[in-house]
Amino acid sequence: MAGLNKVLLIGNVGGDPEIRTLPSGSKVANFSLATSETYNDRNGQRQTQTEWHRIEIWDGLANVVEQYVKKGDPLFIEGKIRNEKWTDQNGQERTGVRIRALAMQMLGRAGGDNSSSGGNDYPSSEGTYGNQSPAGSNSRVNEPDPQFTTGTDEDDLPF
Repeated sequence: MAGLNKVLLIGNVGGDPEIRTLPSGSKVANFSLATSETYNDRNGQRQTQTEWHRIEIWDGLANVVEQYVKKGDPLFIEGKIRNEKWTDQNGQERTGVRIRALAMQMLGRAGGDNSSSGGNDYPSSEGTYGNQSPAGSNSRVNEPDPQFTTGTDEDDLPF
């Protein structure tokens, strides 16, 4: 059975992105993204729960992040989960989860002010960034492989 590793997040950037250029020339941007969920608890009190996600964006998207994304900006991120292992400075094995972004949409500046940097010098909220097809048209990141589309309305789910 085929699997799916897809994450969709809408949240606010937690700090200015860290941009690195590798010796190979590839560029990577790393930043945190906060997503919040609000609900009423058993006592009727409104509660907000915030989750922090570590976002990693490569190459062309990293250039967009470097130029336009700042702390507090609202973003829509589409990507996949990456589990990682490393050894810290004390020799302890560590694990973590990172979101590798494949597409990003800027939703506008926090508070709805698109001119906080002295002018509207970044892409409009309509701009979606992601993998481009060779013809240059904006396409979906991972279109379904034709071998997996059956064309019937029946599903083969075991439940």
